[in-house]
Parts: sequence; structure tokens; C-alpha cells
Amino acid sequence: MKKLHVKKGDTVLIISGEDRGNKGKVLEVSPAEGKVIVEGRNMVKKHVKPRKMGDQGGIIDAEGAMYASKVMVICPHCNKPTRVGHKKFADNTKARICKRCGETL
Repeated sequence: MKKLHVKKGDTVLIISGEDRGNKGKVLEVSPAEGKVIVEGRNMVKKHVKPRKMGDQGGIIDAEGAMYASKVMVICPHCNKPTRVGHKKFADNTKARICKRCGETL
């Protein structure tokens, strides 16, 4: 399994691709594929088959997965896109830190 710099619930900035410059919240992370799903971004058409009696089938819009390398975490303290660092404290706890301001994420 690969480690990713983003976690579920992070606010991220998309730095490449069609949605470049847009912000969104991470809904799902897939470390095995190295991909993330960002809320309201990278929308794709999905063909849905009706599953139960009375369900409506058809074509819906859904968020598609994108590579995690295409997004940067936005620091909640300085509100800027940043790289993620890791820091180990004296009581043997680890935390992700902002490389710009040094605050914990």
C-alpha cells in the first residue's frame, strides 16, 4: 500500500487538469490506486441500471477519481495550498504539518 498526502475530509486545490484552480473536499481516498475523489469536481457521466422495482435508471453525473498528485492540501490556518510534512512529538505522537506556516493539519 502506498501512503498519500491527503486524507478524507481535507480541503484541496486541484493543480492540474480540466478543473485546475478549483477547491473541494476529499470524499474518498484510494491508497492502492493512488487516487482521490473530490466533491463536485471531475464530473463524469455514469450509466445506472434500475436495481429495484420502481427505481429510475438512466445517465447521472458522478464524481470521478483523480490522481492524488494532482491535488494540494489547503492549510486551514494560512488558507494557502501547501505541501504536507510530518512531525514527531516528545510523547511519541505524529502529526501532519503545513510546510508554509508550521501548524498542524
